[in-house]
Parts: sequence; structure tokens; C-alpha cells
Amino acid sequence: MADTNWLDDDEQRAWRTLLRHQVYVLDRLDSELAATHDIGLADYEILVQLSEAPKRRLRMAELADVALVSRSRLTHRVDRLVDRGFVVRQPCPTDRRGTYAVLTAKGQRLLERAAPTHVEGVRRYVIDPLRRTTQQALVNDLAPVLADLERDELASGCPEAS
Repeated sequence: MADTNWLDDDEQRAWRTLLRHQVYVLDRLDSELAATHDIGLADYEILVQLSEAPKRRLRMAELADVALVSRSRLTHRVDRLVDRGFVVRQPCPTDRRGTYAVLTAKGQRLLERAAPTHVEGVRRYVIDPLRRTTQQALVNDLAPVLADLERDELASGCPEAS
């Protein structure tokens, strides 16, 4: 432990502020979506990713990678979205083992209703309180770190982001 490069007071404050902000923001965004549209943030993110994909569909493995949900959690979440009629599963025509998750028209309508609530929250808790230069600095400073983390996850063969 003698070689540990401990955080100084400013670094500790930065770390704890970032961590607490993330926890509170994600919780608040989740609560607002649930209260207003009866959908949680993780399920909303799945619908967003499907809406942005070609033909509004993604293979389950691809969806797990981009939706920041573990594959086991994704299966459970997609099952619930299927039960509610927001998503359907389709077999992959080129790979019998592959399955697509496909956004339905009902899911698209929910997404269109919920998106303003989500964007208003993101603006209120993240974008508007930060100066544009601070926003850009966050992207510039954290994007390379994020890219390294994502590359490590892919190399490990088990993207389990939550």
C-alpha cells in the first residue's frame, strides 16, 4: 500500500461529486420516466437504441453492448418490453442462433411521448447547469478514458455494463 497514489482533498471532492451526481441524476431520470410514462430509464434506453438502429432492430448481443445492460439483464428487460407490446423478437435469417429485438409502433409511440420528459431532465440536471466549455471539457477529457474502458470490455468478451 505504500505505492498507492492516494487522492488529495480536491481529487477526493471531484470523485465524490461526480459519483454522487451520477447516482442522483440516474435515479431522478428513472423516477420521472416511471411516474410520467410507466417506464424506467434502462427500458427507455433500450427503446432509444432500437429507434436509432437501421430498421429499428438490433441483435440482442449488439443491444446489450449499446444499451449499457448486461446480457442476462437485457433478456429479462426485453421480455418485459415484449409483454407490453413495445418490442418484438424476430429470428435472424442468417444465423439460427441469433435473435433481433425490434421496436414496435407502440414502442415508438411511447418513446415519442417519453422523450421530452427525459430530455427536460437531462437538461435540468446535467446540460443547463454546466457552461458549454465545461461540457466540451468533459467530453474531451472523458471520451478517451471511456473508449479504453469499452475496448477493455469488448476484449474481455463479457460486456457487463449496468
